[in-house]
Amino acid sequence: MSDNTSVQVSRTINAPADKVFEHLTLPANHVELDGSGFIRSVAHGDRIQAVGDVFTMNMEGDHMGGEYQTDNHVTAYGRNAVVGWATAPAGTEPPGWTWVWELEGEGTGATRVTLTYDWSKVTDKELLKKVSFPLVEESKLEDSLAKLSEALS
Repeated sequence: MSDNTSVQVSRTINAPADKVFEHLTLPANHVELDGSGFIRSVAHGDRIQAVGDVFTMNMEGDHMGGEYQTDNHVTAYGRNAVVGWATAPAGTEPPGWTWVWELEGEGTGATRVTLTYDWSKVTDKELLKKVSFPLVEESKLEDSLAKLSEALS
């Protein structure tokens, strides 16, 4: 599902919520989960443990003219339920887009995972002209969920 300021996809993963959460809270795992193809490696990133944590990723994409880094400021954290962050060019404050992974146990060792990419809080008009949101399409988010399913199977 997508609207004018967000894209959201869901999938049932055949793993319990605690296992999914453990996988998602280790930034290094997002290199293999990245459906967009932008993430290259982790520059700095211990396991996410609380809102306020920050991890840094090495990225690459034509939209930024090649290699760059992002700081990811954790904005949502609930054990076995949700983890999310606001992304910013390294060394800057987040300009308004977030990634949120929500987990809902389905009782049989499976978890419904919903991934939301939201840019509704981007207010910088120059940035909105420069970046054509959504930078990551719905199909790429679906790819991330497929990779998560594969990693945990």
